[in-house]
Amino acid sequence: MSDKKLIRFDWAMKTLLRDKANFDVLEGFLSALFEDDSIKILKILESETNSQDENDKFNRVDLLVEDSENRRIYIEIQNTRETDYLESLLYATSKIIVEHQDLGDDFKNISKVVSISILYFNLGFGDDYIYYGTNEFRGLNTGNKFVVKKRIDISKTIEPKYKFVEKKIFPEYYLITVERYQNVVKKRIDEWIYMIKNSEVADGSSSKNIEKARQKLAKMNMTEEERKRYEKFLINSAKDRDAINTAKEEGFTEGENKGKLQGKIEGKIEVVKKMKNKGFSIEDIAEVTGLTSSEVENINIE
Repeated sequence: MSDKKLIRFDWAMKTLLRDKANFDVLEGFLSALFEDDSIKILKILESETNSQDENDKFNRVDLLVEDSENRRIYIEIQNTRETDYLESLLYATSKIIVEHQDLGDDFKNISKVVSISILYFNLGFGDDYIYYGTNEFRGLNTGNKFVVKKRIDISKTIEPKYKFVEKKIFPEYYLITVERYQNVVKKRIDEWIYMIKNSEVADGSSSKNIEKARQKLAKMNMTEEERKRYEKFLINSAKDRDAINTAKEEGFTEGENKGKLQGKIEGKIEVVKKMKNKGFSIEDIAEVTGLTSSEVENINIE
């Protein structure tokens, strides 16, 4: 077994990285993504989706972190394939806000939430591998951003000093599409995405704590029991990939045998039915078949 190969990051999130002793690995990843070396994980939050079962594909890790501005931020890291993925992100971030806001508490104490999705599948269409989004208000006529500011104290002396900063209260979303990354390292977060995609650290990597990731995620450090559970996880992941490929090949082969345009249409319908039966999302099915999301939704399984 190569001493360079690491366990997959999605498996690490389900197991090793939940241990406080390994928080430094996630801190390194978050520091590179946010470009803030002061990121500190305070604790992992309990969540009904924080399962350690190798068969659980709906994996989410919720973290409470502190940044360089001493803000406490709830970080949600998703790593899953599921139907209506964007809707699930909206639900999860909203749930975190509600759960950490006591009834009657001032609205100024609303929780700040950042959602990070590490995607091992293609969610939509685009030409990048990292996307960022949040709510903004812009003028319908000018297109200019509407800015609301708040005053914060920057000194605790007898004569307190303060400054005005932009309010950034809405959830922020990062979508990292692993397969679209082309293994070119241009910035610190690329070192981590390279590691996530290839299960090894790129030569010359120097991001904060990435060397610790190399040491702690090494396959050779696994016990025999851990190795068996990890192998089972890899087998299940391979089955998922094979299900997509099989549905695609069977559907298009059947369509070609039926001849010309009608055969191709029927072949695509078969692909849709097979993938729907296996629980794949509308977006995944649309990408495989070339149909629109609306067309996919209108095809019944029966």
